[in-house]
Amino acid sequence: MTIAACILLGACSGGRKNAPFIKSVYVTTPVKQETEITKNYSGIIEEAHCINLGFKTAGQLSRLWVKEGDYVRQGQLLAELDTVDYQLAVEALQIQYDQLKDEMGRTAQLFQERSISANDYEKATAGLEQLAVQLEANKNKLAYTKLYAPTNGYVNQINFSPAEMVDAGTGVFELLDVSQLEVSLDIPASLYMQRDRFTGFECQTTCGDIYSMRLLSLTPKADSYQLYRMRLGFKEKTGNHLTAGMNAEITIHLSATDTLRTGHALPLSAIFLDHGDTYVWIVSADSTATKRHVTLHHTTSKAQAIVSGVSGNDQVIRAGIRNLQEGEKIQVIASPSETNVGGLL
Repeated sequence: MTIAACILLGACSGGRKNAPFIKSVYVTTPVKQETEITKNYSGIIEEAHCINLGFKTAGQLSRLWVKEGDYVRQGQLLAELDTVDYQLAVEALQIQYDQLKDEMGRTAQLFQERSISANDYEKATAGLEQLAVQLEANKNKLAYTKLYAPTNGYVNQINFSPAEMVDAGTGVFELLDVSQLEVSLDIPASLYMQRDRFTGFECQTTCGDIYSMRLLSLTPKADSYQLYRMRLGFKEKTGNHLTAGMNAEITIHLSATDTLRTGHALPLSAIFLDHGDTYVWIVSADSTATKRHVTLHHTTSKAQAIVSGVSGNDQVIRAGIRNLQEGEKIQVIASPSETNVGGLL
């Protein structure tokens, strides 16, 4: 029995010595690149215009009909100037015009009777027309003493108080035109250089609403921070809950390049060099390692390589590629489940 036991132990020891060692590896599946890329940036909702409103004539401010923060509608009366002097000027010219008009009637009758020359008649006619123009100009000045809102918006600032003198064209009100809101944001130079690939824009507000946007303008000059100002407009009508100054998240959609359209993403750990060429290890159907040549296009910030030469059905070895040989038998280790950390369940 002792001799038989020794023979059995020797046979087992010899079997273990001849059994081949199989390497264990982790694999991954190449991920085809999307045909569209998105970039997210922060933006600010702004009014379409900020209008400085002023009177078209000078005078003393007599009354303000609105206050800061009020919402006004187009055509609403905002302020008035003192109209006493303008009213007197209109009345004086009206008297002169009526008097000259009566005289012109008599002059026309004398001209028909050939009592005055044609030259005198033309002078009288020109004088009446000139006076009519002056009367109309003074009526316009009288009308200019009232300031109306040119559009819907909010009164953001009032620069004068009643009884102060105001020059013609001086800004009395700062009106925020909110009839059309827009979004402004700054983009880096790297994105500006890809502006020809922009395919669409979306805006998500702090309320959670998502709107489709259109490009209004893109400043071709960078600021001191090497950023380019972009302005976007809303394609559809926005609700009253959106106000100027509100933050928004802007998503910019870009079309992928030809390289990205045909490439697949792999971890950088799956790529290796052999005599200056780029390769990966593929797991064959018989569980052997096969070396395959791939073309490396570029790497991403997520430690991934964009390559061509593989498909989404390939099993690429991502860990354990050191010292592998062509046709070598391997064992694939199953990746642990994200919901079963440590394989406890």
